Amino acid sequence: MSTAPRLTALDALHRSLGATMTDFAGWDMPLRYASERDEHNAVRTKAGLFDLSHMGEITLTGPEAVKALDYALVGNISTVGVGRARYTHICQEDGGIVDDLIVYRLGETEYMVVANASNAQVVLDALTERAAGFDTEVRDDRDAYALLAVQGPESPGILASLTDADLDGLKYYAGLPGTVAGVPALIARTGYTGEDGFELFVSPEHAVELWQALTKAGEGVGLVPAGLSCRDTLRLEAGMPLYGHELTTSLTPFDAGLGRVVKFEKEGDFVGRAALEAAAEKAATKAPRKLVGLIAEGRRVPRAGFPVTFGGEVIGEVTSGAPSPTLGKPIAMAYVDAEHAAPGASGVGVDIRGTHEPYEVVALPFYKRQK
Repeated sequence: MSTAPRLTALDALHRSLGATMTDFAGWDMPLRYASERDEHNAVRTKAGLFDLSHMGEITLTGPEAVKALDYALVGNISTVGVGRARYTHICQEDGGIVDDLIVYRLGETEYMVVANASNAQVVLDALTERAAGFDTEVRDDRDAYALLAVQGPESPGILASLTDADLDGLKYYAGLPGTVAGVPALIARTGYTGEDGFELFVSPEHAVELWQALTKAGEGVGLVPAGLSCRDTLRLEAGMPLYGHELTTSLTPFDAGLGRVVKFEKEGDFVGRAALEAAAEKAATKAPRKLVGLIAEGRRVPRAGFPVTFGGEVIGEVTSGAPSPTLGKPIAMAYVDAEHAAPGASGVGVDIRGTHEPYEVVALPFYKRQK
């Protein structure tokens, strides 16, 4: 029996803006409002406004919240200061990636874990199970928050006009409580676009009011509503992994080139430690495949699952592919055999429906903003 998709607090507003809606991880979400290319370019040059209320917020509170997180996750959460955030992974006992997460330290003994929408329930269940032996409460806060993001070079100015929070002092991967347009919010300098920007966690009943205030504040500087379609091309250009594509349970953080998130030096055991120590050792001697960027010489767009080839042999697989509005060419991320992973490696191509299309191997990211 199929269940109706969940609606965000901004659902009616998206429809009034003429959004094309899509079912994403059980939520009805805006894919695009008009042109995804225009939305993408607005975020790169001006600003875009996103509804990300489908993300999964899970709160841990209590004297041993941090110990529980250090055991449940691969990162060293005890080193995260109040008001700061950390990118990390939650792994299986065999080292496979269950999800990539951001952990915000909201207070002395309060942490918020933000999981991907498609994995929120799995992460909630895993955290609840792993925290059982610790003096902490794990709370499902998915219904407690709407999440709006304003991203792009104009975003600091737009937000500054609506808050007296110290945005200049707010570093990347930091978050502070404040008010935006009179609405209480957790203001975080995080995002998934490769641009400067902010994510605003607010109570769902304030979502429409905040969206409208941000829209009005951004009118004069080119802010546009932006859907999930351009969020995908923006993160792809920025070389940011997407769960289910670059990250899966069959890969460890070391396979994904993200071994740096695993902190063996932290105190005590953590789920997956032994398997990840073995994976780290293996990666140090021979990386089986490496995640690389591919830029098309032609116009045909590679998609996830397409084989990467060299001399008629399959040497890897595309994990994400799309036309890049910024580069003006199709691009892809792919896992390829280490001997073909060096930037500039020649003879590499993608098999697109039986045709070998030549691609240039490049280091990630494809795009890096000018600071």
